[in-house]
Order: sequence, then structure tokens, then C-alpha cells
Amino acid sequence: MKKKLILILCTIATAAFSNGCGKKSENTLTVLNYGKYIEPEVLEMFEEETGIKVDYEEYITPENMYTKYKAGAIDYDLICTSDYMVEKLIKEGQVLPMNYDNIPLAQNLDEAYFDFSKSFDPETKYSLPYFFGTVGILYNTEMVDESKVDSWDILWDKDYEGQIIMPDSVRDAFMVALKRLGYSINTTDEEQLREAQKLLLDQKSLIYSYLVDEAQDEMIAENAAMAVVYSGEAGFAMEFNDNLSFSVPKEGSNMWIDSWFIPKTCTNQENAEKFLNFLCREDIAMMNFDYVYYATPNNKVVEQLDPELQENTTIFPPKEILDNCEVLKSLDDTTTTLYSELWLELKAYSE
Repeated sequence: MKKKLILILCTIATAAFSNGCGKKSENTLTVLNYGKYIEPEVLEMFEEETGIKVDYEEYITPENMYTKYKAGAIDYDLICTSDYMVEKLIKEGQVLPMNYDNIPLAQNLDEAYFDFSKSFDPETKYSLPYFFGTVGILYNTEMVDESKVDSWDILWDKDYEGQIIMPDSVRDAFMVALKRLGYSINTTDEEQLREAQKLLLDQKSLIYSYLVDEAQDEMIAENAAMAVVYSGEAGFAMEFNDNLSFSVPKEGSNMWIDSWFIPKTCTNQENAEKFLNFLCREDIAMMNFDYVYYATPNNKVVEQLDPELQENTTIFPPKEILDNCEVLKSLDDTTTTLYSELWLELKAYSE
């Protein structure tokens, strides 16, 4: 009897495994994306229309994504991340070329953003633009001297002690200090990076908190006077609090593009490309724009927006602002290690 029971259990286990239990089903798609970066209903609609089940995961910063991906515990089919991290993974041979024949609705995307993408994907065969924007200062007009928010200098003004939010992201935080110093955000010069760290160490006593997604909520609630945020976050927050405004400082900033790519771990490339095509569809792209509220490269969406929103320079930065910005580049291993060390020192520092 005992032997018979064991045989039955083994038969059930074998059948379950052959039907996809214990291995990845052909009818699934494993997606990794930033937090709050897709309308949840979009995932449900894709599943309903295609019968493909989406296993969806989120992360906070590109560095978190890289660690998660390189751990190798999950075979991701599709990932969205920032320009410099896409470039890093391309250089490491971790990205598969896309078959754009399977993504015909990519024609809805403005060619200009494929051109921008050439800075990290020279042949534009590995990535698909999703959202773009700048980094600047979201500030409360009732709490901040507006004549001073045109410069990163204000983030070191002792009048705002305990009222400043900085990004909890190594490249974004250092970008601010590097631009204030007049350096490139892609410098590999150790002396310049240590000089930037010194600025950030000097600033730390003024900081309310280091945040990413939560920064907009803190600003809406008026718990801080200003925050360094992505332009889309600023636009979203300004919809909920009329006292908020946004500035991209005159020293320049980061113009970023978040893009989708198909990692080497992909086991369902056809499903991944179906999902990308779905995201480029006009109605789906509009849903995502309404939810995320970042600048979309989808012309079909932009054409439908009312003129006031199209002319919103927080959401859609004008050419003169973009021309004064740099796109973050992937850095060599030595500089990446130095960044990590400097960041850990900064986070651990207390006066």
C-alpha cells in the first residue's frame, strides 16, 4: 500500500511538472519594471486579450534592478530601466535584439526618441522607448524663494535645513553635485567624484530624507520645501497641490529615457514582443500616460492631449532645456565601484 501511494504521488508530480508546474509555462511572460510605472488594468487587459499570464515584479532604482537580474533566480522575459543601465547590459552581452516586425505599432513612437536612444543603443536594435523627461527641483512656492530655484545652489541653502529631499539613487544624487560643480554627469575622474561627494556630505545636515517614489507624496503633503525629482513626478504632484512648481536649474541636468529591453534570460521572446506591441497601441499608451504622467514618445497619445497639456513644460520639456541636459552613460567597472563606495560612505555619514 505504501509503495502504491508513493508511485501515485510520483506519477502526479511528474504529470504536474510536464504541464508546467516546476518549470516556466510557454504561455507566461515575466516582466520587471520600476514601481508605479504601468497602469495595473493594462496587465489585466493584456492577459484577457492574449491568454498570456503576466508575472509582474517591481524595483526602485536601476542598481536594484541590476542586482536582481544578475542574481539569476528568475528568468525575466522583459525589463524596463534607464538608459545607462540598458547600455551596461548591452555591453555585457545580456540583451537580445528585438524583432521589430513583431512590434509594428512601434511606428506610433516619435523617431526623435529613437535618435536619443542612440547614445546608449547605437543601432537602436535592443531597446524601445517608454517614457522620458528631466530631473529638477519640485518646490513649494509658499516655502521657497522662487528667485533662487533656477540653480542647484539652493539645495545647500541653510535657510532650508531639514526641508530638502534628495534622490535615494546614486547616479541622480551625484548628478546634482556634479552639475553644480560644472562637471559632466558621466565623469570618470576620481578627483571630481570625490569633490562631488564632499558637496553631498556638506549638504547632509540639511536633508529631510533621501527618497524616490515617496518624494512626490511628501511634497503634496507639504512635509518638505523642495525635492529633487523626475519631471513626471513633479507634474503628478502639481496636479494635487497648487503651491507646487518645478525648475530645471540653469547649470543643466539629466535628460533620461526609460526603455524596454529583452534580456538574455528571455524564454518567451514572441510573448515579450507581443507585450511591447500592446504597449505601443494608442489606447494602452494613453492609459499608461494618464497613470504614470511622464512624457510619452507615443505621437498618437500626444496628438490627443489638450493644447495646455501639450505645452506643459514640466511634462514635456522644451528643446532649450533638453539641449542643456546630458544623458547618463554606463561607466567602467572601476568608476562604478568607486561610486558605490562613495555612496555607502555618504549614507553612513553623520555629523
